Amino acid sequence: MKKVLGLGNALTDVLLQVSEDDLRELGLPKGSMNLITMEQAECIQMRFASVRKRMVAGGSASNTINTIAALGGKAAFIGKIGNDEVGDFYRDDMLKNNVKTMLLTSQSDMSGCSIVLITPDGERTFATYLGAAADMQADDISKEAFVGYDIFHIEGYLVQNHELIEKAIRLAKEQGCLVSIDMASYNVVTDNRDFLRDLIKRYVDIVFANEDESYAYTHLNPEESVESIAKECDIAVVKVGKRGSYVRRGDKQYHIGAITSSCTDSTGAGDLYAGGFLYALADGFDIRRCCEIGTIAAGRVVEIIGTKLPEETWDEIRRICALYRGFMMRLNEN
Repeated sequence: MKKVLGLGNALTDVLLQVSEDDLRELGLPKGSMNLITMEQAECIQMRFASVRKRMVAGGSASNTINTIAALGGKAAFIGKIGNDEVGDFYRDDMLKNNVKTMLLTSQSDMSGCSIVLITPDGERTFATYLGAAADMQADDISKEAFVGYDIFHIEGYLVQNHELIEKAIRLAKEQGCLVSIDMASYNVVTDNRDFLRDLIKRYVDIVFANEDESYAYTHLNPEESVESIAKECDIAVVKVGKRGSYVRRGDKQYHIGAITSSCTDSTGAGDLYAGGFLYALADGFDIRRCCEIGTIAAGRVVEIIGTKLPEETWDEIRRICALYRGFMMRLNEN
């Protein structure tokens, strides 16, 4: 089993169920990611003080790494937290999930949080206070962190710090890692398209995008965009919600249908898809099987609020992985 290292914003998710009117009054585009100040974060939480909320350790790359660990893979995470209770909560939650933590601590900023506003259709809109997560700089990253790892996964939200993300990817490639990136959000792609394209062409092996992100990057429909992106990297994945996903490697392209599920909250669906995919890839599965494992993880997480699947669901996915593994072994024997 290959080892996976993730780098991303260490954020604690605050999950709130709200109405479409609430989003309009806050001036937040539905389905977007919005950076906010600490004062704005406090105002939003005050506004919904009477609404039931949940708090979980989150962040895009963190969710992906936690998925890999939950499935039994070997995974570690680099991020930055504050010297506070929220930071302690974040570290403890990662350790409980068997993730090796390489967490840096800011002495000047509070731990970051992402307020996840979930509308009745399950769509999520992010209002993110980065806090200590934004304090992570290129100088915090050393080549020693990548020793012994085979796959390096980063979230697109980090592209706002060009020096950090480019140094991290360069060090990963120098250590022989495959590099995987999740494009994160359509507005992030729109604001950083040229930088992303240069980064992908020079360093990235695997690209994950949803339909909106791939359109922002290529201005093409999903089937055409996955082909276009695959010309710039080794493996391209474009997720299309209830219609499943497209994956392309070289001249081979597949469409993987979604599993039947009732969408309560789409938070983390893309992150868990990437986690299931990378876990399967680290275990030697073929690309189609990797997509199927990612699809199952994503399909299960949309049925709950938040990103923490119950243990019985992880057991179900692990059993499916074991069946696939046994099937591959029998094929190899023949």
